[in-house]
Amino acid sequence: MSRIGNKILLVPSSVTVTINDNRVTVKGPKGELTRVFSKNIIIKLEENKLTTERKNNKKETKQLHGTTNSVIKNMIQGVTEGFEKNLEIIGVGYRFQPKGKTLGINAGFSHPVELKVPEGIEVEGISSTELKIKGIDNVLVGEFAASIRKIRQPEPYKGKGIRYKDEYVRRKEGKKAA
Repeated sequence: MSRIGNKILLVPSSVTVTINDNRVTVKGPKGELTRVFSKNIIIKLEENKLTTERKNNKKETKQLHGTTNSVIKNMIQGVTEGFEKNLEIIGVGYRFQPKGKTLGINAGFSHPVELKVPEGIEVEGISSTELKIKGIDNVLVGEFAASIRKIRQPEPYKGKGIRYKDEYVRRKEGKKAA
């Protein structure tokens, strides 16, 4: 029995949810998200309460039950509040340079790395070493933040690189320890 899958989702009054077969469309003050779910999950909307149920008890269906409920919950949260990730870059000469729909990153390479910002995401430079990524789609925000972090991951000796704002990087002592 899936505890997460059986949770009842309350839909706020500012959000409208439309269900066509297994295509769920969520509209809210920040935008609109649409997603197609598995046919083995039954999605019901009664008044302001959204529930998910399984058609059968196969392993794949059980796995999708809680996932479907969580994804719909994230869709509702995205169109009402939105999602954001904060990144920081540490190193001498390392900096972020947001310019419209492109993001320039100086991270110790011989050239600045240019990234195109995907549609539906806003990139805001708090300072030259801090960056805020905002959007309504949780997956898109997370993937873009991960692709930025992958350019120069934090290394364990000096801690230089791109990391999430609240990320802890475990430091090593280096050669002098031997």
